[in-house]
Amino acid sequence: MTDLLRALRRNRLALAGGIILCILTIVAIFGPLLTPSDPFLARMPLRLRPPSCTNLFGTDSLGRDVLSRVIHGSRVSLKSGFLVVCISSVVGIFLGVAAGYSAKATDAILMRFVDFLLAFPSLLLAILIVAILGPGLNNAILAVSIAYIGPVARLARGVTIKVKGYEFVEAARASGGGRCHIVLRHIMPNILSPLIVQIALNLGGAIVDIAGLSFIGLGARPPVPEWGAMLASGRRYIRIAWWLTTFPGIAIMASVLACVFIGDGVREILDPKYRS
Repeated sequence: MTDLLRALRRNRLALAGGIILCILTIVAIFGPLLTPSDPFLARMPLRLRPPSCTNLFGTDSLGRDVLSRVIHGSRVSLKSGFLVVCISSVVGIFLGVAAGYSAKATDAILMRFVDFLLAFPSLLLAILIVAILGPGLNNAILAVSIAYIGPVARLARGVTIKVKGYEFVEAARASGGGRCHIVLRHIMPNILSPLIVQIALNLGGAIVDIAGLSFIGLGARPPVPEWGAMLASGRRYIRIAWWLTTFPGIAIMASVLACVFIGDGVREILDPKYRS
């Protein structure tokens, strides 16, 4: 992991993505200190004002400052994306490692469940789950997390099967090491690097899917300033107030590009063909 981090600092693509993601994360953490006004405060006399020195991103249909809402929305969108990645990664890695290291019967049962998840596009599966559970941001996070378990589990299984055949794993098994010891001490450290690529790409996809669910009314509900919900509320004014959809869209694009840059950078570092 130390060599990977050192190589990431030398990779311009990954470095650019890391800088963008760090900036967005800092904005999300210190959002209340950076917002120029209350993102929930409605001021009808100031409705639909274009970007100006007073309101850098303009105001929305209720006179609320769009910049403040985009900054506050970063807390909602990034937190949702990180929660999705954490839940799906923990469950997916557990299922993948358990399937890859266990007997064929256990492997077959776990992988059929994963195949069922992979049979649906992630957003379509998330919409189906939210339709069953009911709309809301928490249900949307849970639904997208379930939808992203499959890719992580499939990758974790593949690299586990590869690593468990290495000589040092066989030596640990021959010396009497238990399954938990071998998995935690010898397998997990050697499968994390390729999983980082998938997790980084999943973060960008999760942000888009959460925004998509909010856009169609199944995620964050008004007046929560989530980026997808802001796009949905601003689309009716897109002809006369372009800023209502432009700035939340740029925020989504920047966060997704950052995750893609990090994922591609890690892949270039790990793949000898890319390095050559």
